[in-house]
Amino acid sequence: MSDAMRPLIVGAGPAGILAAQTLVNSGIRPVVIDEAPSGGGQIYRQRLVPDERSAKDLYGSEANKATALHRTFAGIRDRIDYHPETLVWNLRDKVADAVTGHRTRRIPFSHLILATGATDRVLPFPGWTLPGVFTLGGSQIALKSQGCAIGEEVVFLGSGPLLYLVAWQYVKAGAKVAAVLDTSPLSAKLHLLRGLFAQPSVVLRGFRYVTELMARGVAVRFGVQPILIDGTARVEGVVWRERGEEHRLTCDAVGYGFSLRSETQLADLAGCRFVFDTRDRAWRPERDGAGRTSMPGVYIAGDGAGIAGADAAELAGERAGLALIEDAGLLVDRARIGVLERKLARIQKFRDVLESAFPFPETWANSIADDVTLCRCEEIAIGDVRAAVRDQGVFELNRLKALTRVGMGRCQGRMCGSAAMEVLAAACGQSPDAAGRLRAQPPIKPIPMGVMAQEETA
Repeated sequence: MSDAMRPLIVGAGPAGILAAQTLVNSGIRPVVIDEAPSGGGQIYRQRLVPDERSAKDLYGSEANKATALHRTFAGIRDRIDYHPETLVWNLRDKVADAVTGHRTRRIPFSHLILATGATDRVLPFPGWTLPGVFTLGGSQIALKSQGCAIGEEVVFLGSGPLLYLVAWQYVKAGAKVAAVLDTSPLSAKLHLLRGLFAQPSVVLRGFRYVTELMARGVAVRFGVQPILIDGTARVEGVVWRERGEEHRLTCDAVGYGFSLRSETQLADLAGCRFVFDTRDRAWRPERDGAGRTSMPGVYIAGDGAGIAGADAAELAGERAGLALIEDAGLLVDRARIGVLERKLARIQKFRDVLESAFPFPETWANSIADDVTLCRCEEIAIGDVRAAVRDQGVFELNRLKALTRVGMGRCQGRMCGSAAMEVLAAACGQSPDAAGRLRAQPPIKPIPMGVMAQEETA
């Protein structure tokens, strides 16, 4: 390998680990940076402190996959430069600015594979900022990493496969789950029958989750319309409308989310061209079937390129690694590439089925009240967006950001951006893609002010 070849992989989840293994197998030593203290990503997140729980306890039916991935990463650790608990907060001129603790460093690279994963898509409604409200991903982190539940009596609310997975994981761990409230109608689940031909094990596993939840006494409701999370100092209950009737259930914690959104800020800073994904109602980096983006030498894999799940992330990580190897003029296994691309194509078709089974609540943006907080960082309400459209003629997200400060806070729009796009589009009577997308700005996440004085070159 040429001394000038130094690939950088951002993310050590399924996509990043398989990309690293693929490069290592070709004699290439990549740099791997990850925010977590250990590899595995969100789906196969490892415990912060060892406890009595087995892999089966942590990952359920995916225990073998999780264990295999952790073993793969351990097997290549001596052939990669690994930086855990490290945030890449900027990219510029083939240099990554990264921070570990209170020390920042500049990491030059020749090629870049972004395996940045995804986070929960949050749609605000009354009470969502109360203490005791967590995203589905946050609820899962508490259980996997720290071995604790988010409350003594939990309600899970929203839509998407993750809703049922997290609820099932809580029940299996012995937590009290009061209800699962799904905003998508029961009739939509009939689409899953089409998925039996493409991914039978996944569909049957989902049915098993629901069956076991109900058998444990968990109330599972479909087609609900969230009204509010009730409480004063913290969560005391959930109120929703179902078939025209209002219901209330006592609880002390709520885990909620509406599917996932890709983490794309670094792809934006890398200069990648974006396209609007109508299925996912989100902007994502443009890429070909191998993971190549519009920027030469920049590749993207996993949920950061579009939501497809852990199995697809592993396949896409390997495919991106092979694309990098091929572009570097080295030999690749063409037969293996064919296998990967066929498997990825099948999974993408199955993703279409899942989106039909868990549709986006399109009435949300018009039904939410003006006084509901949209942007927590800057304390911007839904009504502020509508006022900007009505009084100032705003129709584009970055103009909205300039006038209202939506997306200017600590999260840089990671939490409020999707909802802001939907509210703006609805207020203008246009499709979500017409609202545009928030442009990423460094640092993509908050960093300590003092780190700049400690900068070094790695």
